Amino acid sequence: MPEINSQEIAKLAGVSRSTVSRVINNYPNVPERTRVKILDIIQKYNYYPNLNARVLAGKKTGTLGLFIIESGQVSGDSLSNFMITAVIESASNNGYYALTNVIRDPNNPETRKKIKEVFYQGRVDGGLFIGADNYEPIIEELIREGFVIGILDQDIAEKDEPNRIVYNLDNEKVAMKAIDYLVSLNHKKIGIILGNMKRIAGPQKYDGYLKGLKKHGLTINPNWILPGDFNRESGYMAIEELVRRDTEFPTAILAANDSVAFGAMEALQNHSMKVPDDISMIGTDDHLMSAYVKPALTTIKIDFPQIITKLTNSVIHVIENKEEMITSEIGAELIIRESCKSI
Repeated sequence: MPEINSQEIAKLAGVSRSTVSRVINNYPNVPERTRVKILDIIQKYNYYPNLNARVLAGKKTGTLGLFIIESGQVSGDSLSNFMITAVIESASNNGYYALTNVIRDPNNPETRKKIKEVFYQGRVDGGLFIGADNYEPIIEELIREGFVIGILDQDIAEKDEPNRIVYNLDNEKVAMKAIDYLVSLNHKKIGIILGNMKRIAGPQKYDGYLKGLKKHGLTINPNWILPGDFNRESGYMAIEELVRRDTEFPTAILAANDSVAFGAMEALQNHSMKVPDDISMIGTDDHLMSAYVKPALTTIKIDFPQIITKLTNSVIHVIENKEEMITSEIGAELIIRESCKSI
């Protein structure tokens, strides 16, 4: 839909521009019939008044929007807090502020409206999304409208817009590296707790798990493929599901991330099973607490400082220089601690 301004709204409504301004600012001295008419036109044309004087003058705001999509408790997750802090610090180093929002449900109409208002009202020069599904409609809409959007982990074929900045973790390699390590410890019965399969990291880590088993000629046991998400609760529930299946346990489990591993380890303990004596556990991400849980968690370390800094810097670079789309992959490192043992 073509862009519309307050002068065109005034013309469509048959009123003065000052009347439109009074409605937008919710002044009382406007007849109700006129107010409704103007609001109907605003809604029809998806008009968001730009309230920022800098933008009205054709200047940038010097602000980035950071959108963390997470249905769980963000304040209790050190990795999420670390990423938020990393964006704020990287933005500050470039002379930008970061306007941070936690999005519980990006498909909620009211939530979508509020996200769009942040961009259409010119509060930010660009946005970063972390934790989004691989295909997130609100992100695609903002990119189509020409806003500069940075995304952590996305893989959409034939999407090469210059305002789409994507940085990917090598999730498949991460999972394969974990399987290689477990096999080096003589594990042949290896299960997995999956991540959110709508986010690209979920299916990519699952593919890496399957390829890792195939590489070493190991059997895939469907009973050891457990549904999950990327939070501690899902790890706990995955072990409860494994117990309910009343099947032989694997000797080792790959968790979708360290938070999932923490939950799984708690559930195993509640069922009188010890890590790593009864079952080995390996995670991914190298969560802040991974070195301090008991037993300390063996994991695949992701260089989040590097990827978050690069993503933030690239978004700002595109905002300021209008360069082509940037994509990048960040590697991973095995961190050996106490939660895996040789058998």
